[in-house]
Amino acid sequence: MKIAIIILMLQLSACSSLGVEPWERDVLAREDMALDNAPIDTAYDEHIYFSKEASSGGRGFSGGGCGCN
Repeated sequence: MKIAIIILMLQLSACSSLGVEPWERDVLAREDMALDNAPIDTAYDEHIYFSKEASSGGRGFSGGGCGCN
């Protein structure tokens, strides 16, 4: 019984340190750490991908690759 309580307490404390600490923010704020450091290139690549693949969806719009909605 004591082991089960210890395991439960360890599992509950595993998520206690989520988030970015203040001293880690300078590293994560660098331009090369950005998820989208070239927004124009990303938009261009996504436009080509979604129009050539004739896939629906994407970033906030729906419809097929033919241009119709």
